[in-house]
Amino acid sequence: MDKNSTWESPELLSKQVGLTLRRIRNERGISLQELTHLTGVSKLTLGKIERGEANPSLTIIWKIANGLNVPISALLAEKREVQISRKNQGNIVLSSDESLALETMFSMSGYGSIETHRAFLKPNSEYKAEAHQPGVIEYVTVMEGRANVRVREEIYKLDEFDSIQFNADQEHGYINPDSEPAVLHFVMIYTNS
Repeated sequence: MDKNSTWESPELLSKQVGLTLRRIRNERGISLQELTHLTGVSKLTLGKIERGEANPSLTIIWKIANGLNVPISALLAEKREVQISRKNQGNIVLSSDESLALETMFSMSGYGSIETHRAFLKPNSEYKAEAHQPGVIEYVTVMEGRANVRVREEIYKLDEFDSIQFNADQEHGYINPDSEPAVLHFVMIYTNS
């Protein structure tokens, strides 16, 4: 992958998210105030994101994607005809507590119905995800280490190469019970897009 085909800094990613957010908002004729209502993100923060002045956390990006009813990769992914996804070269977004780093791999299209991500879960940590928009189905495979996946109050223990599928439009989370990082592979299908 050449240097022009991936994000080299958080600033470039922030600018891309901002430009994409503004484009989607304008295409839909939504004001910043209306977007605040849809996402629960303040107007000030949304304005800073659109101008590329803020580096939004994973939680904020999820709120925006859910409010707009688009896949998260619609805000993060570059559009190219042929794509190669190399470890640590994609768009990486951190959770607010930095327990989880999510790296977008592929999306069917800017508003596609399927996307894939790599996630790196720090040792002895937990990432709590809010419910995604209705109709999102999540498939998670543990590629390295172990992880416990919480769906509502139920905990599912997964070893390396184990997978789980669940409706992600409910509260869920990921727990790394070990002293080594865990690597997860996500496939998200948006059945309502």
